Amino acid sequence: MTNQNLVVSDVESGINSLIEMAVSISKSPMLAVPESLAVLGAILGASQKKLVKRLEDEGAPPKVNAWIDSMRASSPTRLKSTLPPSQNQLFHSWTLRHPSALNMFDQIICKSQAKQIVIFLDYDGTLSPIVADPDKAFMTKKMRSTVKDIARHFPTAIVSGRCRDKVYKFVRLAELYYAGSHGMDIKGPTKSQSANKGNQAVPFQPASEFLPMINEVYKILLEKTKSVAGAKVENNKFCLSVHFRCVDEKSWGALAEQVRLVLNDYPKLKLTQGRKVLEIRPSIKWDKGKALEFLLHSLGFANSKHVFPIYIGDDRTDEDAFKVLRTRGQGMGILVSKVPKETQASYTLQDPSEASPVN
Repeated sequence: MTNQNLVVSDVESGINSLIEMAVSISKSPMLAVPESLAVLGAILGASQKKLVKRLEDEGAPPKVNAWIDSMRASSPTRLKSTLPPSQNQLFHSWTLRHPSALNMFDQIICKSQAKQIVIFLDYDGTLSPIVADPDKAFMTKKMRSTVKDIARHFPTAIVSGRCRDKVYKFVRLAELYYAGSHGMDIKGPTKSQSANKGNQAVPFQPASEFLPMINEVYKILLEKTKSVAGAKVENNKFCLSVHFRCVDEKSWGALAEQVRLVLNDYPKLKLTQGRKVLEIRPSIKWDKGKALEFLLHSLGFANSKHVFPIYIGDDRTDEDAFKVLRTRGQGMGILVSKVPKETQASYTLQDPSEASPVN
């Protein structure tokens, strides 16, 4: 069994536990859920403050060293199975604050009783392993079956930085809600029956006006990053991803500088970071947290006290969703990570391939 398979198996265990939860609360009153996503005409609410400081400070470009430090911080190295006492203590303290969702399963069931559970899932690093080539981040057949099973019980959404169409090609489950480009491209379940062709969900795209600009910058970055070995630019429709997972760390500064120089000419775009990726997005007040709020509103749960949203993700960008849940005081966020880090999530799922021998 490879490390990548082990990463996925831990999350599969967590999601399978949610299916068990569905069985355990099957007799509880459940609220009605629309069959397709209702498209709203305006962006909901005010902006959620970012947990992680933006790479580019207002009015002044950052120094190259600051870029490298930020890139390194967003892409922590894998921990060894045997940790020094100081790190063991840090990890123990972190898991006390953010315990395993699997270990706290009974508590989760208790909190969700008589409430409508809604599931939100990141894709990369959650449903699929993190891989060197982003085009090969395939989910396993078992994971697909698991997600399909859970969608039978709960409204289920995939919320990803990827282009919505790409995520759909990976997942291939028409009954899900898909929020691509960090929630800037949202569409609900589609109907395969011909009788329902007139009831197709319409995508909600709050950043449509930026599409020509995004495509323009994509072409420029393809050319500018050719000189950096291992760099890959991915067009995710309403945002761009510059992957540096396969780039030598000595070249990170050069890559970041190339991206920054290009964006100097596009003040309406902003730069954020994920795991081994620089992401270019429109400067609008929209993120995965906003997408979560939009979907809950569309499902009829905007002001409901009888909803229990569960969001599972592994990246910095998922923190916006975790924070929304914490602010609402409803549901829970689950962070997929073995590395202790600041998070708004309540619980964690870990990589068993890096856990202690006891596990």
